[in-house]
Order: sequence, then C-alpha cells, then structure tokens
Amino acid sequence: MERLTRLDGLRGGLAVYVMLGHALPYVVLPPWVGVPFVHGEAAVDMFFALSGLVVVNSLARFEYHAGQFLAARARRLLPVYFAVLLFAVWLILVGSPVTQMPWIAPHSLPADFWALGVPAQFGAHLLAHIFLVQGLLPQGLLPWAFITLLGPAWSLSTEWQFYMVLAALGQRARHLVGLGMGLLGLGVLYRLVIGFLPDYWQFSRAFLPDASIFFALGVMSAFWMRRGDARPFWGAVLAVAVMGLVSGPPEKSLMPLAWAMVMYVQRFDFLPLLGWALDHQFAQFLGRISYPLYLLNAPVQRGCAMLVVPFVHGDARLFGLVWLPLAVMVPVLAAWLLHAAVERPFMRARVRRSPPARG
Repeated sequence: MERLTRLDGLRGGLAVYVMLGHALPYVVLPPWVGVPFVHGEAAVDMFFALSGLVVVNSLARFEYHAGQFLAARARRLLPVYFAVLLFAVWLILVGSPVTQMPWIAPHSLPADFWALGVPAQFGAHLLAHIFLVQGLLPQGLLPWAFITLLGPAWSLSTEWQFYMVLAALGQRARHLVGLGMGLLGLGVLYRLVIGFLPDYWQFSRAFLPDASIFFALGVMSAFWMRRGDARPFWGAVLAVAVMGLVSGPPEKSLMPLAWAMVMYVQRFDFLPLLGWALDHQFAQFLGRISYPLYLLNAPVQRGCAMLVVPFVHGDARLFGLVWLPLAVMVPVLAAWLLHAAVERPFMRARVRRSPPARG
C-alpha cells in the first residue's frame, strides 16, 4: 500500500490538538477559548483508528510472524517511551508546580493530571508502566494506574494490547472483515457488562475492549483500501456512531463521521482545501514527530511550569502570558530532538532488519 501522506498530516494535527488540550486548563482564559479543545479523548480515538489501519498492514508485511511483528513495534515505540517515562518520573520526584498555582482547584482534573507527588505503591505503578500493563489493571487492584506516572502513556498500553491480540491471531488476522467484526463485538459486549461489574473490577479507558470499536474502524478502512469494497467500512462507521449515541455524550457519534471524511480526503481528494492543509510540509513535519510530541507534551509542559511558577508569585495572568507560549513551542522542539536522536535511528534500524515489502 502506498504511503498515506494525508494521514501523516492528520497525525500531526491530532498531536497538536492533544497538546493544546493539555495546556489550556492551566491558564485563566475566557471559556470560549478552551471549549474547542476539550475533546482530547476523541483525538485519541482517531489515533486508534489510524493504528488499526496502519498496524494490520504492518502485520501483513511481516507475513503474520508474531515475533518479527512485535519486535518491529517495540523498536518503533519503546525507546521514545522509556526516555519520556524516565523524564516524567524524575519530574514527579522533584515536585509539583500545582502547589504554587492557587487558581488550580484541589482535586480538579488539572491538579490530578500533574501528580502532586509519588503515588502510593510507587514500585507497582512503575512496573506497570515499564511492562505497559497499566491499562489491563482494574481500578481496585492499582487505582488510577493508567495515568499516575505518565498520563499520555495510557493509550500506548491500549495499543500494545491490540498488538498482542493481532500477534496471537497470526494468520487469522488476514481476514480483515472478521477481525473488524470481532473488535466491534468485543466493544459491544464490554459496554453491556461494564455496568454490572463491581467497583473493584471497573477498568479505565486504557482497557482494550473500551477502545476496540475504534481499532475496528481502522481495520475496515484497510479492507476498503485493499479490496475496494466500502460496505464493511460504512457498516463500522454506522455501528460506532450508534454506540457513541447510546453509551456516551452525543458528540461521541461524530468521531466515526470525522474519520470517514478523512478517509475520503485521502482516497478521493474530497475537500481539496483540507487535503492541501494535510499535505503541507509543516503538517507533514508535525506528523513525523507526532509520536514523541504526543507522549512528552504533558511532562514538558509540567517542567516548564516548574521553572516559571516561582517567578509569577501566584499571578495567574502573568503565568499564562509567560508559560503558555513555552507550553506550545518547547514540546515541539523537544519532540523534534527526540525524533532525531532516538526515534529515527531506531526506525532506520527497523527498515534495515525488516523483510522486503510485498508488492
């Protein structure tokens, strides 16, 4: 399959959107400024759909050999992840800027997202993050494990669960319609039973069954692009939209429609202006650094706040004027450096060691 360049641009745009959604709650702004950026979960759902499309093609490229596929995924994701995890844990050990930000309410979402200190059972939380199982743990076993040390990494745990399912299926994963329907069925079943589970066995958003319907969108997209048959794709779009209406706020139904629009932009040059924006070299640059940008923007923003907050003496407006530009520019610069120093060398090693792609 040819390089899906417009989806690369989409990946960069989603990473920037998530970065802004992480930054704006820490500054005092008119409500209308922050409202468009409160749908970070929908952006991550779009990332899952992208992964469903790309990763099934990666598995096919390795001719469904689980070991080679997982090794390539590990080289692609883990070096950057461990570098950012080390930085995030160090910041937690140093301290939290929230204690010097009186405009942040205690126990609010911003206060909890930037951990005030080392969590109880720190060793267990660290091991869960190292082995990427934080999304598999029920709340009763290790509360809030999915966001305690590195908040954005919860989705990486979900991704890894998806990879393990594909690796376990092996050759059976080549049947994309069956795989997509299985992922949809898993999501429906989970939504039916989750309300009956006791509090101990409640899971976070990082649990694969919660996100499987979005991976299904990507899998059905891959089938459409391979076979030219759009019927399974549109069936998945409708199913995910209906589940969004039934099991969440109404805007949850918009994500699959937005994904369908992006697929038409990629395939048929639908909405030329949007296609031009996604093809733009700056969008493509953001797409190349999107993974480190997504993963490190929150800890880098926290680090910038730790540097700025001692000098503003509790003045929320001054903090916003100084910190917000840093919260946007420094993560982009750090992501570019991490991409150049860590991600790209490992990606090149992956290309050298990978079997040649089939025509």
